[in-house]
Amino acid sequence: MSDHRADRPHEVRAFFAARAAAWDTKFPDDGPAYEAGVAELALQEGDRVLDAGCGTGRALPALRAAVGPRGTVLGADLTPEMLRAAVEAGRARHAALLLADVARLPLPDAALDAVFAAGLLSHLPDSAGGLAELARAVRPGGRLALFHPIGRAALAARKGRRITPGDLRAEPNLRPLLARAGWDLIRYEDEDARYLALAVRRG
Repeated sequence: MSDHRADRPHEVRAFFAARAAAWDTKFPDDGPAYEAGVAELALQEGDRVLDAGCGTGRALPALRAAVGPRGTVLGADLTPEMLRAAVEAGRARHAALLLADVARLPLPDAALDAVFAAGLLSHLPDSAGGLAELARAVRPGGRLALFHPIGRAALAARKGRRITPGDLRAEPNLRPLLARAGWDLIRYEDEDARYLALAVRRG
């Protein structure tokens, strides 16, 4: 299955760099959806969580509220302009921000209890490798939430496209992809109101 971004992560960076300054104003009403998505991780006070591909950091306040002051919240993104927008929006106070490729995280094995990833999967140059890297960084029994504030059909319509059978986010494609990377898919939702795939790190 080919992906036009496969060998060009700089194209992903360039795409988001050009849109970073206006990103939050383009999607001003997504806050409650992000809060609801974060809630699905069932985080506990003191947990260690990563927002993978955090962008402007819209999930960071909810992640911090969930893990409390003793918890650890990290936000990692490939695009400096997105992280700068997160700082300008005041979200850096909720997390440590990392300029990092989520396919090569600067974290030890099993360092995290959970990962939240909004809109990440379609931007990973190597989807299987990226999911395996997230699995490496999460302890056995830890959780992964692949999230988007609208579902696949609504997102495709917004972009003037149609859903294709090869879409990695479709459950029949996603379940085996996650399994090969060390995750068990335990919940899948794809509705107009949101997309959520919740997985648990195998022991």
